[in-house]
Amino acid sequence: MSEIETFTKKRLSIIIEAPFLRRLLDILDDLDVPGYTAIPALAGSGASGPWRSDSLSSDAGRMVQVVIVLDESKVPDVLKAVRGVLQRQMGIVSMMDVEVLRPELF
Repeated sequence: MSEIETFTKKRLSIIIEAPFLRRLLDILDDLDVPGYTAIPALAGSGASGPWRSDSLSSDAGRMVQVVIVLDESKVPDVLKAVRGVLQRQMGIVSMMDVEVLRPELF
């Protein structure tokens, strides 16, 4: 079986409070990020202890994860902008290398 060629890109995971999602997505659009996916975060545990979204009565305190796969050249601008959003809010950013099949999409 022949090997399939893959291409290295960066995957950013940004976990933020739901009320700030629209602001973050607007920033990503302004930076011409080629694509992202927002996923509800249902439960977790961190410095403030465990939490579950089903125990919250409003979007305040609810968390979402935004997953982005992009070319490494765009990462510094995205991280700088994301840091601006997270300076006053809870949030976590992680980054890793990923392999993709179609580099032109990222």
